[in-house]
Amino acid sequence: MNDTDRCNVPCYKGNLVRRLKDEMPSEELLRDIARMFGVLADVTRLRILGALSSGEELCVCDVANVVGLSLSATSHQLRKLREAGAVTYRNDGRMAYYRLQDGFLAGLMLQARVQAERTGRRPDGSMQAQSS
Repeated sequence: MNDTDRCNVPCYKGNLVRRLKDEMPSEELLRDIARMFGVLADVTRLRILGALSSGEELCVCDVANVVGLSLSATSHQLRKLREAGAVTYRNDGRMAYYRLQDGFLAGLMLQARVQAERTGRRPDGSMQAQSS
């Protein structure tokens, strides 16, 4: 840690610090949020969420076709997303249909994409040269 990352006083804005501590979510809620971000921290699942971000309900075979996975791999990832509460599921005879739980994830996906494009990050995490 360099000197700019340190604070030389124990508490500078006491009232603000107390308020922020009072507003901090519970440990249980933070664990739930961390689990959701963990589920989202997978490129394959992000592709699936991207496919479902249209708002349309898709059957497993259509999702598999869009993201380029086998039916088995797609079903496995959709199950993880369903268990995390990210997608809803319905059976209609021999067909299984999925859609995003709500518009929140579609908005989050869009904002994350805009942010990633704005910061110029490559898929490997390195920075792209910014054009002038």
